[in-house]
Amino acid sequence: MILFHLLKEKKRFMELTRLMPNTTQRMLTLQLRELEADGIVARHVYPQVPPKVEYELTPFGTTLAPVLISLREWGDAYRTHQSGAGSAESARDAATCDAPTQSRKRTAGAMKAA
Repeated sequence: MILFHLLKEKKRFMELTRLMPNTTQRMLTLQLRELEADGIVARHVYPQVPPKVEYELTPFGTTLAPVLISLREWGDAYRTHQSGAGSAESARDAATCDAPTQSRKRTAGAMKAA
């Protein structure tokens, strides 16, 4: 998600938190640090008060653009496909959720026979 939001333009930390409301600030910080360490995202700190920090894709990070765009297009198509399948698929899933499952546990005798 971070990379997708940085595709078009650089963003400040708080902009990213607003764009990803289900992500904690700690998780966002950790992910940004990891992406920066991998050379995918660049962090720019401006000497002003209050501090201004912006994140943007590096030239190496922008090479991921075709992959990110393809994933978005696939997600859009899949979401459209899923919304049309709704009722029959939901009924099947509901019918099987209470079905007994097979145990994967094997006894010592069964293991020797296999």
